[in-house]
Amino acid sequence: MRQPSLFIPHGGPCFFMEWEPPDTWARHRAFLEGLPATLPERPRALLVISAHWEAANFTVQRHVAPPLLFDYGGFPPHTYQLTWSAPGAPALADRVAELLGAAGLPCGFDSAHGFDHGVFVPLKVAFPAADIPCVQLSLRGDLDPAAHLAAGQALASLRDEGVLLIGSGNSYHNMAVMMRAWRTGSTDTHGLDFDAWLTEAATHPDQAERNRRLADWSRAPGAREAAPREEHLIPLMVAAGAAGNDGGAKILEDRVMGAVQSAFRFG
Repeated sequence: MRQPSLFIPHGGPCFFMEWEPPDTWARHRAFLEGLPATLPERPRALLVISAHWEAANFTVQRHVAPPLLFDYGGFPPHTYQLTWSAPGAPALADRVAELLGAAGLPCGFDSAHGFDHGVFVPLKVAFPAADIPCVQLSLRGDLDPAAHLAAGQALASLRDEGVLLIGSGNSYHNMAVMMRAWRTGSTDTHGLDFDAWLTEAATHPDQAERNRRLADWSRAPGAREAAPREEHLIPLMVAAGAAGNDGGAKILEDRVMGAVQSAFRFG
């Protein structure tokens, strides 16, 4: 059965720490835990586009057993001992490179790259058994939204092959604002104007108009406050590009650390 394509917010190792208040990440955790039950069937494989891997050209992970990359700092020692041992899928990596190349989007291979926290943090919650093969695809270094929409379009057929496409980033990623809100205990919620615009764009019923709006995201109200640098937003473009004619829907709106975070599903 056709799998959807998803855009999910990931955060740091926040689901594996104590917070005050204790339920700070509870809604987000519950969303990830419930994600498998919303799928039409168990995915054959996972293809994840994380905000935390950029390369000059699209690059796909071709590793039989990817290690974890603890690419965060300043967290409690136990968060550097987390495990998530999902196998890689070199055959899927080859297929990804084939589809991107056929669309005129050169794609290289990396046989050493491990799963960064944009992959293993949310998927350790959603798929704790780590028994579904997983492959990571990099962002292209220019972060061109149109190119990433085109990459999603090129990869759309994987959904009919049982592959779940996951863009992992954040709809709001201004860490200076979020850390200030957390330290001061502010109850203000930042990013509401951009989130409203993004929701309307991502759920627009016309594919061409949806892609046009998303490609022009930087002109939206509050865009550069929400994404001072856009690497955490660009995985959404791949997920939306893979949607084809399928509509988009917001499946999570959370308020955490002074900001709004949203997830979207296509198909």
